[in-house]
Amino acid sequence: MGRSGAGPAVTLCRDPRAFSRLGPDWDGLWRRCSSATPFQSHAWLDSWWRSYGGRGRLRTVLVHQDGRLIAAAPLMLVHRPMPLLVLLGGAVSDYGDVLVDDDRAAPAVEALAAGVRRAARRAVVDLREVRPGAAAELLYESWQGGRRRLADSVCLELPAVPMAELVQRLPAHRAQRVRAKLRRIDALKIEDRTVTEEEVPDAMAHLLRLHELQWRGRGVTVEHLRPRFAEHLVRATRRMVRDGEADLTEYRREGEVVAASVALFSGGLTGCYLYGADPGLREHKVDVAAMLLRHDADAAARAGRRAVSLLRGDESYKNHWRPEAVASRRLLMAPAALEPVLGLHAARSDWRDRAAGAVNSRFPAARRWRARLNDWRAGPPPR
Repeated sequence: MGRSGAGPAVTLCRDPRAFSRLGPDWDGLWRRCSSATPFQSHAWLDSWWRSYGGRGRLRTVLVHQDGRLIAAAPLMLVHRPMPLLVLLGGAVSDYGDVLVDDDRAAPAVEALAAGVRRAARRAVVDLREVRPGAAAELLYESWQGGRRRLADSVCLELPAVPMAELVQRLPAHRAQRVRAKLRRIDALKIEDRTVTEEEVPDAMAHLLRLHELQWRGRGVTVEHLRPRFAEHLVRATRRMVRDGEADLTEYRREGEVVAASVALFSGGLTGCYLYGADPGLREHKVDVAAMLLRHDADAAARAGRRAVSLLRGDESYKNHWRPEAVASRRLLMAPAALEPVLGLHAARSDWRDRAAGAVNSRFPAARRWRARLNDWRAGPPPR
């Protein structure tokens, strides 16, 4: 740590146990970084590492000043297809970013860039799913060395206003149908209930069973069925529910859970992360998307957040609500000596994305499958 009044002190955390102990300091920084999303919270990242991290790979850059954590880059080293520094969170996280204290942004970014350069002496820095306005963009702009910016996923977002206002944004005929569907949900007496921290393990197990059931025979994301994903979600969500960073909601009819969903929060964002619904709701003509969105939109409006993100994927049920398409970016950086390697990696990545785009445009079914599948592009291989 630096002395009082001294410049920032940069350290590299390679010990997972030390990373776990960062919780209070990390969360303080997370709350002081206005661009942070739920996927940069300590609860999410520490839990993800416990399920997916690889021994000896942690490379988290920390910047302290006057005893206060003012910047952090949660990175890990992978060797696929070349040495890369990638963000913790992998493909189960819809946004990736670093953290920078809003009140000390200039010195924090400068020190963070220096620390990341030292950590990346033999590796390319590959930051996926960077949302517009993210702190990682400040790091990218201050980088001294090679840089490339590529397109990444698109997330769909709605303003954080009550459901009644979201319905008013729709064409009159569609708004009328949505109101009728909501009245039907109310007539069926489907009630929502937010579970407590202690109830999270059982409720999450039920959510994942319903999720598998609703997608059975239609291409469920394989990772959602794996024990490590369930363990991560239970561990992260339990802590986030305790700290007011997540809601796990059950929807009951006649005492039976017929649907469940989990939403993750940051200061300005509600992320609608995952849900499961009993296929039997179709027999009652229940619009599950409308039911879930009403709960999440009303809660986000009450909390004063700016946006409700439907996260990655352009499924038709999302586009019915006239969301804004928010394009994330892939930021590549490397020391000047590694610029040829950076160029090769960028060209290879761009070629793969263009090839996938050509297939998706020609074969709509392939595009739908790609929207559902997590290909673990930036994460480590299974342990």
